[in-house]
Amino acid sequence: MAAQAADRRKIELDVSGAEWQSAGDDPTGVQIAFVDGCIAMRNGAEPDGPALIFTPAEWRAFVLGARDGEFDPARQEKD
Repeated sequence: MAAQAADRRKIELDVSGAEWQSAGDDPTGVQIAFVDGCIAMRNGAEPDGPALIFTPAEWRAFVLGARDGEFDPARQEKD
């Protein structure tokens, strides 16, 4: 149980100087930035709002899941 609690630590990262990237031409969509070995994600419509911070392992798991269709609503309906 203690190991699980340690894995849930909160990562605090200064993203004030981050170079945010958007997937397309819409700056109000999801944006990501690579900062100090971590990946930050924010809502481009609220750039002063909070950012979600991911470790490289967490980001890789997310990307692989997205590529595999893990977050596809049609796939969720079948399960």
